[in-house]
Amino acid sequence: MPYVAGRTVPHIREPKLTTTVPREYVHRAAVSEVLLTGWTATAEGEGAKREHAFTVTAQWPRSHALFAREGVHQDPMLLMESVRQIGSLLAHAEFAVPFGHQFLLTDFSVTAEPDLLLAGPTPTEIELRTVCRELGGKAGRFAGMRYDVTVLRDGRALADASAAYRCMSPHVFRRLRGDRPTLAPRATSPALAPVAVGHSSPRHVVLAEPEEGSRNRWELRVDTAHPTYFDHPVDHVPGMVLLEAARQAAHASTGLPDALVLGVRSEFARYAELDTPCWIEAHPAPAGPDGDVRVRVTGSQSQETVFTAELTVRP
Repeated sequence: MPYVAGRTVPHIREPKLTTTVPREYVHRAAVSEVLLTGWTATAEGEGAKREHAFTVTAQWPRSHALFAREGVHQDPMLLMESVRQIGSLLAHAEFAVPFGHQFLLTDFSVTAEPDLLLAGPTPTEIELRTVCRELGGKAGRFAGMRYDVTVLRDGRALADASAAYRCMSPHVFRRLRGDRPTLAPRATSPALAPVAVGHSSPRHVVLAEPEEGSRNRWELRVDTAHPTYFDHPVDHVPGMVLLEAARQAAHASTGLPDALVLGVRSEFARYAELDTPCWIEAHPAPAGPDGDVRVRVTGSQSQETVFTAELTVRP
């Protein structure tokens, strides 16, 4: 028992304290951009049958400089960014991947129920039950993986997600990429009206004003000084920025800036370069019997597909 002023006092059990995981684990420079708060291994079985399973926790703030929505729901990008952060967290913390290795997202999908995104009187606490599969690599070297996530809020499973990425050492990355710029070589084009894509500031808009006569086609605005989209220097457009472009294209093409994104299925074919115009095109389908609208979005550079995404939005 602790000793205080010459007498002993009963030990008082302190509550478990909450903090974020180290920012380096989730590839963020700003601590304020870290959403994950902890993880524990939950694997069962032995030997080859043993699963690499983990329970990851996260907290979504009620207010965020970028991921902010008015009304009763929080921004779905909080969910997507939480899932992304899991991949690098587990790679470094559980699979001994050194810092400095590069990660390349190859596909990403999520399906959610609206109740997961309801805003409450306090920050949203979620649990992400994660199983890592298809761990690649030779001679004990980690080269990437796929992980599947079940997202729970208050004990209810309200979303499923899956992501896969490749991982490479700094030496291999330099050999592959060479000396690519980390700054956009030209000024960003004027932004599409923020109200059309569910944002309040033109700085957060990643779609440029469309060319005259074009429909549902925009140039990607690459602002490497943006504190969230480009939290730290990189030599390409991050996958999460491309997903944000797809989300904004879905809002703009459907005329539903306040719609809730409840589904995303995306694939990334190549790097989106900073020094070449990237074009975003959206193809919305008619609303289904449930009112949901599905939108197919593509991104291309120099007539080559960079990524594709299929989104489901609910008015």
